[in-house]
Amino acid sequence: MDTVDIAFIGGGNMAASLVGGLIADGYPPAAIRVADPDPERRAALEARWQVAVHEGNPEAARGAAVVVLAVKPQTLAAAAREVGPLARAQGSLVLSVAAGVRTRDLARWLGFDAPLVRAMPNTPALVQSGATALYATPGTGEAERERAESILRAVGITVWLEDEALMDAVTALSGSGPAYFFLLMEALAAAGEALGLEPAQARLLTLETAFGAAKMALESEEPPAALRARVTSPGGTTERALAVLEEAGFRDLVHRAVSAARDRSRELAELLGSEG
Repeated sequence: MDTVDIAFIGGGNMAASLVGGLIADGYPPAAIRVADPDPERRAALEARWQVAVHEGNPEAARGAAVVVLAVKPQTLAAAAREVGPLARAQGSLVLSVAAGVRTRDLARWLGFDAPLVRAMPNTPALVQSGATALYATPGTGEAERERAESILRAVGITVWLEDEALMDAVTALSGSGPAYFFLLMEALAAAGEALGLEPAQARLLTLETAFGAAKMALESEEPPAALRARVTSPGGTTERALAVLEEAGFRDLVHRAVSAARDRSRELAELLGSEG
């Protein structure tokens, strides 16, 4: 990624993870500035990363080639209206990592059809293991798409969507997805304890099993179904356990859960757009 000034509007966890990922990849701290109203947060960001910090959004955005909107969705409209005139005058790329806000609403708040990329990262980005979907508006050029992708690649993998409506499915799958796995981890550890394991033992075995399974799936060319079949011996313990899950409608339950999350994502997008 070529070095340009990047302004983060909002200095919360996601912005901090992106700043940290960029610097770990060799991006110069002098080219990064962050705006946040909280003086303690500003001080922490400045001390940890040696980046410039500002209380006001326009001060951070002035002169930036990329303006990253990393505020809460409920405050995005106000932030976009503040930095919109500057972004327009400067020709800045606007990159939004605010969940649930559609580009048509964001463009309306910015006040012009900006070069605009919407990103949906998930919380593992906080440990540089995120999964992010990106969508660019039709007027966004290839160089700007590459610049946005480079920023999100600093905290994990990225995929591009050509249809923004699919962002609701992404939100339901990878955005909310970590919580589904955490719930499964809770349930597995609790089952281990109920069968007599010490809590610390059950927790460690659960977490390492989850990590190992994910690592196997990532490093294998085979689909998860093939990996599952390989560890399921006929008449064995795994087969017995999986039969219980299948009989209880496990697959249908997962489908219903993800569909419900997608539907709620659509509802929230409409609500956020109308409130702005």
